[in-house]
Amino acid sequence: MAMPLRQTIKVATYLFEQKLRKREKFPLIVELEPLFACNLACEGCGKIQHPAGVLKQRMPVAQAVGAVLESGAPMVSIAGGEPLMHPHMDEIVRQLVAKKKYVFLCTNAMLLRKKLEKFTPSPYFAFAVHIDGMRERHDESVAKEGVFDEAVAAIKEAKKRGFRVTTNSTFFSNDTPQNIIEVLNYLNDELEVDEMMLSPAYAYEKAPDQEHFLGVEQTRELFKKAFAGGNRRRWRLNHSPLFLDFLEGKADFPCTAWAIPNYSLFGWQRPCYLMSDGYVPTYKELIEETDWSKYGRGKDPRCANCMAHCGYEPTAVLATMGSLKESIRAARETVSGNRG
Repeated sequence: MAMPLRQTIKVATYLFEQKLRKREKFPLIVELEPLFACNLACEGCGKIQHPAGVLKQRMPVAQAVGAVLESGAPMVSIAGGEPLMHPHMDEIVRQLVAKKKYVFLCTNAMLLRKKLEKFTPSPYFAFAVHIDGMRERHDESVAKEGVFDEAVAAIKEAKKRGFRVTTNSTFFSNDTPQNIIEVLNYLNDELEVDEMMLSPAYAYEKAPDQEHFLGVEQTRELFKKAFAGGNRRRWRLNHSPLFLDFLEGKADFPCTAWAIPNYSLFGWQRPCYLMSDGYVPTYKELIEETDWSKYGRGKDPRCANCMAHCGYEPTAVLATMGSLKESIRAARETVSGNRG
C-alpha cells in the first residue's frame, strides 16, 4: 500500500478518535459529486442518464465544502460526472485543502492539461485519473479514440508540475488477468504514478453495457491470477492488504457503505453512490435513518455481485485497526511503498 505516511497517520489517528468516542458509524471518505455531466459516455457508468436539466446543474462551492465539513471525514473523493467541467472546481479543492482534508479529484483527464494552472500542488491533493486498460482497451471502455493518449500526456504533465497523481481502474468480465497486469505494470513502472486503485465493475442499472459486469467468483479468480507472482506487493496499490485479500477470495467482509457516503446534487444518497434508495439533507439523517442491516451481499439482491471499494474497503480498514497483526502488516506495506 503506497498511501503517504502523513495521510496514513492522520487516518489512523482519526479512527482511534472514533473508537474513543465509541462511535459505531462514521465516514472515512466522502464521495462528493458536484455535477453529473460528463464529456464521455463510459460503458459501465449510468451517471449521464440523468435528465438534461439535472446534467446542467453545478453544486455551489459553499454547499460542496459544507457537506464535507458536516460529515467530519478526513478524506474526499470528488467525482461526477467529470469534475473539471465544474467552473469552480479549483475553489472547491482550495477550500477543502485549506481545511486539511485529503482530496482526490477523479477525472478522465480530457480537460486536465487545460485546467492544471488553476490548481496548486499540495500533499493534501491528488488527481485521480481513470485508466481502464492499455490504449485499445481503455478507449473501448470510454467509447472514444484518443482518450488513453490524452490521459497519459496529462499524467506526465501533472507530475512534471509537481502534482501527486493516482489512478483508478475498473475491470469487467471481458478483462483478463493479463489485461490487469499490463496496465498496472505500465502505470506503476513506466508512468510511475503515486498510487493505484482498482475495482471490479458494479452493475449500474442504467449503464450502456449490461453484459460485462463481474460476479463474485469471477472477481476472485480474476484478481487471484493478476496478483500472483508477487505483483500486489510490487505495485503501489492504494488499498489495505485485507481489501486485496478480499478481492482474491482470501477474506470476506460485510458491507459498511456508511463509511464512504455519497453527497450529490440531490443530497446524501442512501445507501451508497452505487445504489439509490432516496436522499436526505444531512449526514446525521443518513446515518440515523437508514436501515443499514438491509444492505450487502446475501441481504439485497442488488448487492449480490458487489465487491466495490465503497462497501468493503472500510470494513477491511476497520478489521485492520482491530488486529495488531494486520496493523503491523499494513504499516510494513505503507513504509515499503513510501520507500519504493
